[in-house]
Amino acid sequence: MIPCVHDRGSKTIGLIAYLYGPGRDEVHTDPHLVTAWDPLAPDPGRHPDVTYTDLQRLLDQPVEALPEKERPAQHVWHLSVRAAPEDPYLTDEQWADIARRMVAATGIAPTGDEAACRWAAVRHADDHIHIVATLVREDGRQARIRQDGRRSQTEARKIEIDYGLRRLNTGDGTAAKRPTSAERHKAERENRPQTPREELRETVRHAAAGTVNETEFFDRLTAAGLLVHQRTAPSGDLLGYKVALPDDRNHDGEPVFYAGSTLAPDLSLPKIRKRWTTSRPEAPGDAPADAATGPRWPGPAGARRRASTAMWQALLVIDHGTDDQIAARITGAGEVLDALATTSAAPTRSELRQAAFVFERATRSHTQAAHGHDRALRQAARELIRNGPVLGRGEDGASTAMVIDMAFFLITAAAHWHARKNHAQQAAAARQSAEHLRTAYQAAAHHPMAILHQRGQRLTQPRLQRQAAHLRTAVPELAEQILAEPGWPTLAATLTDIEATEHQPATLLTEATTRRELDTADSISDVLVWRLRRAADLPADTEQIPDTRNATPQGRALPGRRTGTRPDRPRRR
Repeated sequence: MIPCVHDRGSKTIGLIAYLYGPGRDEVHTDPHLVTAWDPLAPDPGRHPDVTYTDLQRLLDQPVEALPEKERPAQHVWHLSVRAAPEDPYLTDEQWADIARRMVAATGIAPTGDEAACRWAAVRHADDHIHIVATLVREDGRQARIRQDGRRSQTEARKIEIDYGLRRLNTGDGTAAKRPTSAERHKAERENRPQTPREELRETVRHAAAGTVNETEFFDRLTAAGLLVHQRTAPSGDLLGYKVALPDDRNHDGEPVFYAGSTLAPDLSLPKIRKRWTTSRPEAPGDAPADAATGPRWPGPAGARRRASTAMWQALLVIDHGTDDQIAARITGAGEVLDALATTSAAPTRSELRQAAFVFERATRSHTQAAHGHDRALRQAARELIRNGPVLGRGEDGASTAMVIDMAFFLITAAAHWHARKNHAQQAAAARQSAEHLRTAYQAAAHHPMAILHQRGQRLTQPRLQRQAAHLRTAVPELAEQILAEPGWPTLAATLTDIEATEHQPATLLTEATTRRELDTADSISDVLVWRLRRAADLPADTEQIPDTRNATPQGRALPGRRTGTRPDRPRRR
């Protein structure tokens, strides 16, 4: 059940006319009162002699009784309460009980308070009601309704239990403000896929990813096509900012600006400035612990490999770090997702954008992040953006699969941590983001994994047996499960590639399996392929690898046989 406290208004008659009218696109059916402050309150929906004005005058009587100069300008309170699509049909009597519980919980009409505010609950659809109230009590005082939104949410969770409805996650006050009904209706009229508030929040988050100072941040906002207004003090110091879409105008034709803090709590200028505080000394877990950053892979592919390593290090911190360190890594992971969303090729761009969009909820909780501990991830996000968009093929495309694979496990680990901390909304957002990453991975990995699978199927039986032996030595508890997977040939081909390097396959296998759980993987073979290729510094694009069917374990070609389409070359450093 979803309660929503709407913006306060000044005209009760306007809201009543909307609730009893046909609605936009004539979706309102049978508008009528289900309950009110007075059982004898007139109902314009069921009594033809009752007008909207009759109900409005009764609701506003306590307001009109005040001297004009003491009347609050915004005295109209509006709450909508909506059932989930899968919830059972609720009768008028049940909705009336829900309405009474809501006005009591929010402070509009506490139980037993005879001087409470006047209110009425209108139903004009099967799945929801609207409650309209005037905020002046019968005794002339204004209602105390602080945190009415949070109180309505708390009561909704109790109602879900009592009525056997779908149970939603409890919020903690750290979520971004949702678009208002007016903003949603405006977006529908203008055929926008998102409301301006949501589009601006996404664009500003992308612009902030990996930035190091105000100049860079505002340059990115401008480059993204936003209208930017900076708020300065008389001294010239920058105090804040607000942004607008060029084509989002009000009735007067002026741009509709949103301050950063109204887009999301962590997008205010002071909060963004905290991201730029990286003066602490390097901490354990920031430095790469494997060979993935050995050779300096050029361009976007290299940035993706280094982002994979940064996320691997963050995984280890989420396993063993303190809460403030973990919160910092989760915040940094959000910036990496934002950077990936803006630099990935078409096959994965949409799903990565969705993954970043929903994960932003998981980056905020009441656990304060230790600023500076997200430095490696923020640097990874910066490199991703500075190296620009990738192609959907070759090393670019394959390294995208590698980084998405690692991102999936990092976001899944974040979901587990939030769940342990009872951060229900954040855990749900992280799980939803992980599903988008799963879909993006399938698109990115299809071609490189197919090539690697073909190479694995062409391996000789003795070589396959040797790779199986490595597997049984390193991970005896998982060996038979992996050998039975369809992806085993891809892993065998990767182990063969590792044999041609200075690394030991069994050693890398042990590290890849013992340092992080694999329960959430669709295919353990696939996961190990990317971990091993990153750790051994092998190309992600498997078409670059010469055919090693006839190579010795030390990488030397057998006499009289071809090793591939091009000669072996020294490993890059």
